Amino acid sequence: MTKNSLINDTKALLFTLPAVIPLLLFWFIPLGYIIYLSFVEWDFMNPVKTFVGLDNYRNLFTNPQFYQALRVTILFCLGSVLPIVVIGLALALLFQQKMKGTAIFQTLMFSPWVTPTVAISIVWSWIYEPEIGLANLMLNWFGKDPILWLQDPHWALVAVLIVTIWKSAGWSMIFYMVAIRNVPPDLLEAADLDGANYWRKFKHVTLPLISPTTFFLIIVQLIQALQAYDQINVLTQGGPAGSTRTLLYLYYQSAFTSYQIGEASTVAITLIFGCIVLSGASFFVSRKMVHYN
Repeated sequence: MTKNSLINDTKALLFTLPAVIPLLLFWFIPLGYIIYLSFVEWDFMNPVKTFVGLDNYRNLFTNPQFYQALRVTILFCLGSVLPIVVIGLALALLFQQKMKGTAIFQTLMFSPWVTPTVAISIVWSWIYEPEIGLANLMLNWFGKDPILWLQDPHWALVAVLIVTIWKSAGWSMIFYMVAIRNVPPDLLEAADLDGANYWRKFKHVTLPLISPTTFFLIIVQLIQALQAYDQINVLTQGGPAGSTRTLLYLYYQSAFTSYQIGEASTVAITLIFGCIVLSGASFFVSRKMVHYN
């Protein structure tokens, strides 16, 4: 290695330090500490940490609550990410049409995203109120029986999903609107000359060109779904009967309700591993879709 190349490498390293230092302090060191805690037994108050090896992992993977939380997490991811992306795209396509008051409707659709999740969840808890809530009032208008939205294990997750989708669909819409506007008009005009209808232009021109935006939104929404906590805590506290307890909420209960820090750390490691697997799978599927298109 020459002297000049060594100097250049040193300069490059110095330029990356402002980004590397926070990453080291707030990601790698805490991650390493969590991995260490997953091998010990600690109640968060006793200064003594007892090394237990893989016992925390054995207990976790033989705990029925873990598999229930894993199932709820998968259902929550599928039930929130796909509708958010599809509804966001549908709204973006709708607002591409020249209509009066489009800007107002766009603002209304986007406003839930900038509203704190806790505030939104409190309002929706009133909407879901069994006797005087708006949701059951609307069901009554159509002659349907009232639903115990937050008390029935069959409906609680659906209720949380509705809140999550309602909050995030407008945010997805904004990204799709920008992506659709950036589709080259020449390609759409060429498709018109070939006699393509609206659906064919959308399928063979617009959809492939906005696929990077779709991939970005899927990844971000997956991360958001795995990190969902506020709406679950306000609306259901993980109940009833664990029907809305995700892995993140299981981590919270293990750490700050049961004070089992070792077990909570194993849940955190499992959740991180799940994020990596989902991100890799999404990336693989996205590349296949782009190649196919």
